Amino acid sequence: MKIYTPDTLDPAAIVAELINGPGAVVLRGLFTAEEVAAARAVVMRESEGTAAAKVTHFQGAAEQEGKIALQRRVWNLLAKGEVFSRMAAHPALMTVMRAFLGSEFIMGSIAANRILPGGPGQEPHIDYPYWDLHKPESHPVRINASFPLNAQATIMLDPFTEETGATAYVPGTQAELRYPTESDRFYDRCARMLGEPGDTVVFFGAVWHCAMPNRSQQDRSAILIQYLPKFVKPMEDMPAALPRAFVEQASPDLRQLLGLNYPYPEVLDAAKAGNAEGRA
Repeated sequence: MKIYTPDTLDPAAIVAELINGPGAVVLRGLFTAEEVAAARAVVMRESEGTAAAKVTHFQGAAEQEGKIALQRRVWNLLAKGEVFSRMAAHPALMTVMRAFLGSEFIMGSIAANRILPGGPGQEPHIDYPYWDLHKPESHPVRINASFPLNAQATIMLDPFTEETGATAYVPGTQAELRYPTESDRFYDRCARMLGEPGDTVVFFGAVWHCAMPNRSQQDRSAILIQYLPKFVKPMEDMPAALPRAFVEQASPDLRQLLGLNYPYPEVLDAAKAGNAEGRA
């Protein structure tokens, strides 16, 4: 993966890497040690005890083996700490996503994924809204990845090493939009998304990827942000889960990320009269 910093950010080059290259880039040192510590403290607190039982995905084998509790999710992060609003709307991420997904892109989810020591890896997969392409008949004919319907940002809160279970991916697989199968030899072909706390991997969610087993003695936690074009239905209903005061006081960037600037679906029978779309 190519490495960028906020000072060397090149949106056009990053878009080319995501579409035509390996499908992922690293933004080195995007977040400070203080921001990482603040986010990590929330993730640890919210994923202990009874709070650990939350919906998760691509963990069928772990559930069958009785190990699903070794991977823990924390959802609705915007309501759990101010640091997550800053992460979601970081200027570097906003710049890259505007170039990749259009100027009015939205956020579909912001959550944490914590993999404890001994935690098993995930099933190789692709991300929302492509994530159920294991049921291809449920998607439109000729769906393809010639333009993106998803971008992911993985913000590392712990070291991402091969031992801790750094995300594996098969470079270039975003070009062939389909769900990976066992015959694709994912584990023979994969590379790893390696980095240190504060680093962020941006990748096209159509690339085959998965969390790998944590064989270390420490946690491997990350913030996972899903960005979408404005017209894709978000995965998380974030406005409904947030306090009214948060929504009312949200910054312009956060209002965009929450989808509040895009009016559809709308009750058009009750909408203001006049020409709402088209050239002036």
